Amino acid sequence: MKIRPLHDRILVKRMEEQEVRRGGIIIPDTAKEKPQEGKVVAVGNGKVTEEGKKIPLDVKGGDRILFGKYSGNEVKIEDEEYIIMREEDVLAILE
Repeated sequence: MKIRPLHDRILVKRMEEQEVRRGGIIIPDTAKEKPQEGKVVAVGNGKVTEEGKKIPLDVKGGDRILFGKYSGNEVKIEDEEYIIMREEDVLAILE
């Protein structure tokens, strides 16, 4: 199934957090927070200004990003969980 977000929205798949942290401490699943890092799966065409000009997005498919803890809306597509959010909710692109 192909999906394309509208305007300045992006579709993100959360990246799973590592089981063991740097200090060697293993965190159980019940104590883990949802990761704030994800991979961009699809992007919209861009934001449309009041004058009708289209501004392209800075993020593109395949980018690894950081986003806010409560950003976007969680959706389930074909048994996979994704987040649809606006580009402005992206904090950084990881290179």
